Parts: sequence; structure tokens; C-alpha cells
Amino acid sequence: MKSIRINFVDFWPNFNYKDFYFYKILSEYYNVVISDKPDYLICSCFGYNHWKYRDCIKIYYTAENLAPDFNIYDYGIGFNYLDFGERYLRFPLWLIYSWGKLEEMETKILKPDSTLAKRKFCNFIYSNSGWADPRRERFYNELSKYKKIDSGGSFLNNIGFRVPDKLEFIKDYKFTIAFENSVVPGYTTEKIIEPMMANSMPIYYGDPLVAKDFNMKSCVHLRDYQTMEEAIEDIISIDSNETLYLGKLKEEWFSYKNVKQKFESSMKSFLLNIFEKDKKDAIQISNFGFQRRYRKEMSRTTPWANSLLVEKGYGLLDKLKK
Repeated sequence: MKSIRINFVDFWPNFNYKDFYFYKILSEYYNVVISDKPDYLICSCFGYNHWKYRDCIKIYYTAENLAPDFNIYDYGIGFNYLDFGERYLRFPLWLIYSWGKLEEMETKILKPDSTLAKRKFCNFIYSNSGWADPRRERFYNELSKYKKIDSGGSFLNNIGFRVPDKLEFIKDYKFTIAFENSVVPGYTTEKIIEPMMANSMPIYYGDPLVAKDFNMKSCVHLRDYQTMEEAIEDIISIDSNETLYLGKLKEEWFSYKNVKQKFESSMKSFLLNIFEKDKKDAIQISNFGFQRRYRKEMSRTTPWANSLLVEKGYGLLDKLKK
């Protein structure tokens, strides 16, 4: 089995690479060696430690509303609908949260009784509002005029404690407010998938292209309404009509079949295309022209990066092709 030297940097707090989906795939095909001098560096968006690494191929994975910068990274994995040849793969964030339950969710069978329709009204779980679209808070306040919404996060908390297990909490609610922190095409996160995993109907706002992945007939989709007030009126109608609620909840979650198979196949093909090449052929960034200067200038935003590191660090292409 071929050995590959890799490392992971700039990921979220408490990140464990052994639990990460990409590591598990690579381990099926290679003897994966975690190294401080990797040939391949898998990076995310929660830091700038990647500047400390040189002579390696960089693969970027975004977990926030950021697009890969192909002037810095050789390859990118993200949520945007981009066409960048073999250098980019769309693998949206909601997949990371739901991977183990996708097949179960595709074949969901809800009981015909009214148990699900007799749950508590609605929940709202968010940590902060500092960087979020203000429509999320406004919607919470407006819908709360109809019935109390249980807020279990640190933001607008009204239940006296922070929810320790989100899925366990939201399964007891008919509706879950599922607003993204920003409106970016393709940026669909755990906000919509977590209530689906618990059979709580999402009230969704965010990604304008969300219907490419999800059957929005199964949700309350704010883009289907002219105004927020019109959406709230419909939510009240659905909440008041057991038949209407259960009928909508029984809709399939996804807009296509074999979700897991589709993304698993594309991810394996993407990664194997990188790691099966000779290292010199897998390099995609240029060491010449303005790209080199751009990396040098960008690296100065971090205290440990300097011109010498960047100048020498991106001489990899010349070094390998000699």
C-alpha cells in the first residue's frame, strides 16, 4: 500500500483528523502518515498556520462562507457552484453533519399517527448574532408573537440553560428556525439538515440555490413568500392543521436519490486524482508572475510568515521539475 505524508491545519477547535471524512477515505487506499513535513497539507479557514508549511501541495476545505483562493491553494473543496476543472469539488457543509444518517433520511417512513403533530411548537438555537444576517433575529421576534419559541442557545436564551444535545432537543418540536448566518449561493449548512435528522420541520432562509439539494416542499421556505408576514401566516395555518402538517412532513427531504452514493463517488474520484499523480504533476499553483507576489503579500498578515519563507516555500515546482 502506497504511503502518503499529510497533515491537517487551521481547522475548528477540537478537530480530530481521525474522525474527519477525508482521512477515512484516504485510509482506505493509502498508508496515511501524519507528518510535520507533509507532502500534502489539508487546510481549513480557522487560522493561518498553513503559511508555515512549504514544499507541499495544499488542499483547502472551507467550513464557512468562504470560497477557496486558488492563488494560495492547489485544490479546493467547498460549497460554491464553481467550475475550476480538477482543482475544485463541491462538497457542502451539511454533508459532514449528516453523513452517517443520509441513507436513513432518504428512506424515512413516518408513522401515520398524530404523535409528531402534538409536539411543542418551535425552537431556535444560535450562539450569537454579531456576524449574522439580522433577518434571523427579526423573524424570531415576529413569530414569537404567535407562540413562545424555545431558544436553547446562548443567543436570546429563554429556557434557563444551554442545550447540551441539539438533536435530542429539537426532536421534541414541530418546527425549527433554520436560518443561515448569511445568504450565499450554495452555502447550506447544518442549519437545515439537523432538524431534518430529528424530523422537525425546518423554517429555512439562506442559500438561494438550496432546492438543488433539498425538496423544499418538506420545509417552510421563506423564499416561497413575498413577505415575512405572509410566511408566518402560513406557518400558523400549518401548525393549526394536523393533516396539513403531517402531509408536508412526510415529503422526501432530498431533491434527488442516492445522495450519499453521489457525493462519496465524487469525493473519492477527486482525492484519488490528486494522490495518484506524481507530486510534481499534482502541483497547480504557479511560482511565477503576480501569484508569487500575491502570496508574499498575503503571508505578511501573520506574525510567523516572512518573505524568505514564502520566496523559498513556493519554489516547489522548480525543485521537483529539475
